[in-house]
Parts: sequence; C-alpha cells; structure tokens
Amino acid sequence: MTDRPVLAITMGDPAGVGPEILVKALSEEKMLQHCRPVVIGSVRCLSQVVDQLGVNIKFNVLREVEECQGRSGQIEVLDSVIFDHQQIHIGQISAESGRAAVEFFETAIGLALQEKIAGIVTCPINKEAVQLAGYREDIGHQEILARMTHAKLTATMLMTENLRVAHLSTHKSLADAVKYVRKPIIVKILCLTVTSLQNWGISEPRIAVAALNPHGGEGGMLGREEIDEIMPAVAEVQRMGLHVKGPIPADSVFYRAINGEFEAVLALYHDQGHIAIKVHNFADSITATMGVPFVRTSVDHGTAFDIAGKNLANHRSLQCAMDAAIAMIHGTLD
Repeated sequence: MTDRPVLAITMGDPAGVGPEILVKALSEEKMLQHCRPVVIGSVRCLSQVVDQLGVNIKFNVLREVEECQGRSGQIEVLDSVIFDHQQIHIGQISAESGRAAVEFFETAIGLALQEKIAGIVTCPINKEAVQLAGYREDIGHQEILARMTHAKLTATMLMTENLRVAHLSTHKSLADAVKYVRKPIIVKILCLTVTSLQNWGISEPRIAVAALNPHGGEGGMLGREEIDEIMPAVAEVQRMGLHVKGPIPADSVFYRAINGEFEAVLALYHDQGHIAIKVHNFADSITATMGVPFVRTSVDHGTAFDIAGKNLANHRSLQCAMDAAIAMIHGTLD
C-alpha cells in the first residue's frame, strides 16, 4: 500500500458542523503529508463553508475515487449522493439531511468493501434525522456498519491522549445495558478489543475491566454482577493468555490507565466510558469501530446544530480521527 493511503471522509449531516470542520481540517497542508483524503459529500455545501470562512481552497470533483491524488490547495470530493438542498436548513433537523448523511456513509462503506479506499473517517450524523429518514434500525454509524459489512460482532472504542476505552455496549438504555453485563458477552468483547489493538499496532495490550457497581460491588452487598459475571469472564480470558485485570472500581480504573498501567479499559455501558474520555481530553477524543474489516474512526462529538454555520466549530477532533486512522492502517498505533 502506498505511504499515502486514500482516506474517505464522510461529510455527515449537511445541516450540522460536518462541512465546516472538513473545510477547516483539509485547508491545512499537514493533513496531506500522510494520506490522500477524499470527501464523500456535497460540493455545494462545502462551497458555502469556503465562502463563509474566506479560505483560499479549490475543489476537485472526482468521477471515481481512484482519481484521488491528494494535491495541495484543493479538496477532492466524490459528490455522488443526490439530495434536495432546498429542504436542508443549517442548524435544523430534517429527514432529507438524515438521508443524505446515511448515504454518504453507505457510499464510503461500499468503497472500503471494494478495497478502493484504505479507511473511513466520519463527521457527525444526527440520530433523530436518521430516524426521520426512515432508518429505524440504524441508530448510528456502528449499526450501519454492522448492517452493510454483516459483521457478527462490533464494538466502540473511544480514544484520546493516554486513554482508550472499549465499550461493552453503547446505544442501550441504562436498564438494558446492565442486563448486557454477562460473561459470554464480556469474553467476546475482550477478545475483540485485544485483537483490534494488535491489528492496529499494540502487540500485547493490557486491558482493565471496569466494575459495574460502586466499589466493585463490595463483595456482593452492592450488586453481584462482579462476582457472577465479570470475574468469571476475566478468569476465562486470562486462561487464554490475554493480559486482562478486573473488575476494578470505575472511580479509579481510568486514572490508572491514564498513568500507563493499561492500554485500554473496558467500560460496561455508554456513559461510564464516554464521561471518562471527555473529562480527560474532550477536544482530542475520537471514536473507532472494532469488528469491521477496515479502519473506521470518527469525531467524538455531535452535529452541534446550535453553532452550525457560525464559524465556531473546532476541527481538532477530526484531525485526531484522521491521524488515528492513518496510524491504524499502517499498524503503528501506540
């Protein structure tokens, strides 16, 4: 593979901050040093942002992704999704924007499955808009990935400086997430986490499993999930030779990981992991998907409709997502 792999970046919801952070990130020459970025999105939307920001950059509209060269001074765009721009208003939820966002991503997935691109980086989509567009089962990017790749098991890993957090579950209510804390599921996600990190360049990852209950359950007085499900799961993967410890109380495990004791922590529900990452370093945090046959990373923030179109969006997370994707493609994540 070339030293500058082709990296698809999906525009996300056209009414959100996706177009703005894309133009800001790709206006910086350093992003072209290690990859050839191609935007899957709308030149019309991106042009509006260029005019708004007053940046000096041109567009190269591609007919095929193979035409991507990664040239200085331009943004290369595959503008193949047809949608009604008149129905989309910056900062507002709509079915049309939700449909366009999904189709941008579906286009990128198709290219990745055909091995025409090396990986995908996604700008944010809006779950309500996606639902309005009729995608009832596709709550987010991960569900779309699972549908199109037929992956048997996928999971989310959040990353920021000195901290990586895999998630046992994400888009579940807290009541359902607790029911999901079962030994067979924990074993599968731990194995997936180790394999993913190895594929990305960490040969012998050390993983900590967060406890579910306060103080790790206090010997069963505050809940038995640690005793009945988590400890047996950890023991099983240890017998496989994996470097896993836990359960470790959630109020200390992330601190220990930040200080270098673990390469990743397995959080047992959405907010347990997301809060730790975002409090530690929100600006640089990103998302990666485990269990799919190609690299996919994403910004770790939403569509931010409240600031869309106001030149206030920070593109740092997108830069970090691109950097991480390139390292993962080359197997040099550290």
